[in-house]
Amino acid sequence: MVVTTETSRRLRADAARNSSRILRAAREVWAEQGPDALLEDIARRAGVGIATLYRHFPDKAGLVRAALDQSFAEDIAPAIERALGDDDPRRGLATVLEAAMSTAAREHNTLAAARNSGAVTAEASSPFIESLTLLARRGQQAGLIRADLVPDDLPRIMVMLMGVLWTMDPGSDGWRRYLALVLDALSPDTASPLPAAVPLRSPRKRGGWPV
Repeated sequence: MVVTTETSRRLRADAARNSSRILRAAREVWAEQGPDALLEDIARRAGVGIATLYRHFPDKAGLVRAALDQSFAEDIAPAIERALGDDDPRRGLATVLEAAMSTAAREHNTLAAARNSGAVTAEASSPFIESLTLLARRGQQAGLIRADLVPDDLPRIMVMLMGVLWTMDPGSDGWRRYLALVLDALSPDTASPLPAAVPLRSPRKRGGWPV
């Protein structure tokens, strides 16, 4: 029984390592070859057979979702944790937005693969949007974020920011200019009254938000 348990643990550990290696390889191959790179090339980069890749990820949509989850866990989740512990909620909001945009610029082709495969869902982006909402609310309470900002504005702001990535070369940090403009627009100091907000359209009607 002990041998069986140890063997089982070793097999699970091997499977986890293979899965992580495949996801990292997928992100690298998409970055180099574009969102339509062959799964065989990803398997080869990961050092596994294509059957092993399919055993872990039966379709491309599942592979892309897991790759985005890996990227989120490595790059955005730590920024959210830092931001939520920051005494300055406006600075915290900037920290999360900067981490998200930096990651999106680096994972440009992974996001394209996600859109192409229908892997982007509202559920995938909800922890991120929830963190922005909490930080924005704290900023409003502290008088650091304009009072007329509503939660539905935040995913739209992210869509606006993400949109600039498709207008510049991959890897460019030109998005920082537009992030700075957005952060200035969120300040209450020189804010002009906003037109009324309209409800968010259901993400299911359009394949989920691209964040």
